Formats: sequence, structure tokens, C-alpha cells
Amino acid sequence: MSTTSHQNTYDFIIIGAGSAGCMLAKRLTENPAKRVLLIEAGKNDNYIWIHVPVGYLYCIDNPRADWRFKTATEKGLNGRSLLYPRGRILGGCSSINGMIYMRGQEGDYASWVSSTGDDSWSWQNALRRYKSFEDYHGTANQWHGKGGEWTVSKQRLRWPIMDVFREAAVQAGIPASDDFNQGDNFGVGYFDVSQRKGWRLNTSKAFLRDAAKRSNLTVVTEAIVNKLLIDPSSKNCYGVQYIQDGKTIDVHCTASGAANQGEVILSAGAIGSVQVLERSGVGSAAHLNKLGTPVIADLPGVGENLQDHLQLRMIYKVNGIKTLNTKANSLLGKLLIGMEYVFKRSGPMSMAPSQLGAFAYSSPDQPSANLEYHVQPLSLEKFGEDLHSFNAITASVCNLRPTSRGSVHISSIDPEAPPVIAPNYLSTDEDRKVAADSLRLTRKIVESPALKPYTPDEYKPGKQYQTDEELIKAAGDIGTTIFHPVGTCKMGRDDDPMAVLDTQLRVRGIHHLRVVDASAMPTITSGNTAAPTMMITQRAAELLTGE
Repeated sequence: MSTTSHQNTYDFIIIGAGSAGCMLAKRLTENPAKRVLLIEAGKNDNYIWIHVPVGYLYCIDNPRADWRFKTATEKGLNGRSLLYPRGRILGGCSSINGMIYMRGQEGDYASWVSSTGDDSWSWQNALRRYKSFEDYHGTANQWHGKGGEWTVSKQRLRWPIMDVFREAAVQAGIPASDDFNQGDNFGVGYFDVSQRKGWRLNTSKAFLRDAAKRSNLTVVTEAIVNKLLIDPSSKNCYGVQYIQDGKTIDVHCTASGAANQGEVILSAGAIGSVQVLERSGVGSAAHLNKLGTPVIADLPGVGENLQDHLQLRMIYKVNGIKTLNTKANSLLGKLLIGMEYVFKRSGPMSMAPSQLGAFAYSSPDQPSANLEYHVQPLSLEKFGEDLHSFNAITASVCNLRPTSRGSVHISSIDPEAPPVIAPNYLSTDEDRKVAADSLRLTRKIVESPALKPYTPDEYKPGKQYQTDEELIKAAGDIGTTIFHPVGTCKMGRDDDPMAVLDTQLRVRGIHHLRVVDASAMPTITSGNTAAPTMMITQRAAELLTGE
């Protein structure tokens, strides 16, 4: 039995307090006349490992902070299933991600304009929005803003082996770069990170902390959304039903059909937003009919168009130079690491999962850099296991513009039931070719003169893989997600039958409902996806506030 009252009425209801939801809550409550409700399935972010940068190791696959999803078995990964982390906590994925600040490339936004017909998504307009919320570590200039809520910092550690790898990449033809956020990422250098004085910066801390002081914002945690409240005849979304402490609660955006009705904003991410829509009868009629769910809007694109960056983790043993493997594998080393962080907020505990980055071309045929490297002074068999006992580095390379498309769909209307996630990695000839070419490029970098004194030895996948066919198999063995799912509620032109949203992020066929998160991207950006999600949110705030 659900409950509702006049006190459960708001101008805006935001579902999901993640990278989009926290930011949007702050923007919408700047008008004191607007009442805003923010609903989050997870707990408060008062968990120490959220804020210590290396704490992602203790948050991923931990029910305190993660939904703990898994993919279906993937043919392209030789029958393997992957962990698929998604934040279930205030701050969402910004509380457990890699903290890398990356906008993507100018061409990404040209592609969005082409697929939507809307110039508001151009690189120039996106750049303006990025600068508006940015607090860059350098001075304000044509590329960066100062004074915004989102701190962009330099990393607080360096490793000699990373400097050597950077020199090797330059020798292999990749130019040195000190800024990957100017529209053309081609280059090698250290990533900028979303940290503040050595602590992780999540969107809860950056945006929600101030907004929560406002009387017109209500934040509800540990509340899972069951469904949207939609009038089947008028197609009007007038509220949300959620479950908290075993009680079912209905909340409304003013009265159904009222002239001044507010909006429901779905910001549950590329996985979660699909789940809520499908449980509410919005999605492919064929799929919903199988579940016995009444169809309110037949939108076949819901849950389709899933895109993600698959990283190929190549590991090289090195000699004559220390890596984190040996430093962190001794009791004294761990003690020194801990003391450095406590007293200086620097060292390995302050590090993002990847420190050094590179953007490169898999072949001369590519119009712009289509590969991204995440290089680490450490190695391990798989996430969650101990570091290797030998000195080694990991050079993970991913295809930035995959042509493979996957899907995510619910298999049950139970809101706690995990969805079926099928990324469909390496399912196209082009993606398989890029995978083989990228493994060869990594070998070229490692064989450069700068690394020669340290006698790098390919531990994974191994030199025995040489032909295209062998390298594609190797890619399937070592490939894993880099946690960038997007596109499952894509925006697009009116004549695109698979477009779930119009160019203003409104759900087609449903009134007073928008989706504001990474699922709205028509195509994935050429890099890490947290910052582009925030840029989309800034655009949504402009639309909702009329600014």
C-alpha cells in the first residue's frame, strides 16, 4: 500500500544522486521558490574509503558503495563475464570512479550535433559549460575556468617508471602533452584528476553539501525507485513511487495535469535509468510484453545502443627500477605509504587508479586519436587480488570509438533484481582490428630505447600472440571494462526510431520526464565519461531554469 500527502509534492523530483543528480540538485535549488526532492538508492557517503583516493579498491564490488552488477557471458571475451561496477551511494559513480578529468575530443561533439541536429551540443557550447563549473589548478584561460565547484588538480605523486614510459611513447611518435582537454587529445602525459588537497572529490561533496543547507531541498537515501507514476491516457509523468524501510511511498510533481506541473528527472545512469523506465512501462513493447508489464510508451531504443570502453591490460615485468608492486608488498613499505598520506596527502594512497595517460592512433586511417592508454606502476592478475611479487607496469589500452553496440534490460519488475547487461564487446570487424593494432602499438612503445635498460618482458598477454587471429583471442582474454557505459537512452532526431530522448533530453511520448545522465549520449566520448556527464547536466540545468 502506498502513501502520499500534500507534503510529498515537489517542483522537481530527481532520481539518482550521482554525477548528474547531485549537480542538478544544486542548480535547481538556486531558485528558493522551487521545491526539489533527490532520491538515492544507496547510503550517505560518510564511508572513509570513498574519500581516500586509493579507496576505490575497497568500494568496487562492495555493497556499501556498489550495485555489484555483472555482465552476461561475452562471446568477444571468450565466454567470460565481467564485474560491472556502478555507484550505489551519494555521489554515485563519482564516489568510486578513477577520478580522471577528461572532456573528450572536439569531434565527439560534432558527431552529437550531426546525430541530433542541435548545435547546442557543439564543442564550443560544451566548452563554455565545462568552464562554468570548473576550478582548474592553473589560471583561467580559453580552455579552463576558475572558481567553479569542480576542482581539477594535478596528481600528487610521480613514479620514475612512468616518466620512462612517457619518454618511450614520445620516441614511438606520440608527442608530450600537459593538457588533454583542449579538443585534440593526441599526446602523452599525466592525467588531471578530480581531487581536492589529496582527497577524492565526488559530486556529493562538490555540489550536494552546499545545496543540502537549503530549505527547498529534500534528500532521501536508501530508497529504491519502484516506478514512475505516469497517467496512461495523457502520458503525463506526475510523480515517482519508491520503497524505503519496507514502505511504498508516492511523491508527486504537483497535482496530475496541473498547469504548473514540475518535472521528474531520471539520473540513475546508463544502467539504472533503463531499469526505472522499463519497470514503468516505457521501453520496447516486445520486451515489456514478455515481462507482463503494461506498455505506456513503446520506445524500442530504451536499453539499446550500449557503448563502453574495453581496456586491454598488457603487463610488463621490468628490472632495475622499482614499482608499487614491491613497495606495497612489504610491511615497512605499507607503513611508509600510510604515513606519507596521513602527513602529506601524497604518495600511493593519493593516486588515481591510472596516473599516466596517452592518446594515440591505432592506424593512419583514423581521423583523430582513437586509443587511450591508462598506465600504472603496478600489476595484478585481476581486480581485487594482491599485487604481483615482481616489479611490473600495466599499460591498458582502449578503443575510444567502438562500433560494437550492446544492451541492458530488466529481466524482472523486482527493483532489486539485477539487469541483463550485454556489452557485446569486440563484435565488429573494426573493433577486432583496432584491438589487434593497439596491442602491436603497445609493443612498439615498450620496445623504444627509453625502456630498453629495464629489459621489459611481456607477462600478459605474452609474445606468443602474433597474428591478427591470435591477438584478437588475446584481447578477449585480457579485456575488461573501464567502467564507461553510455548511450542506452540516447537523444536524437525526431525521425530516429531508436532515439529515446529529444535534443532537450525529454523522453519521447511522455510529458514532464527527462533523462539527464550518460545514457543520453548518442555516441561515447573519446575518453573518461564523468566530466561529459556533468556537462550534460549543466545543459539540463540551463533548460530547466531558462538560463
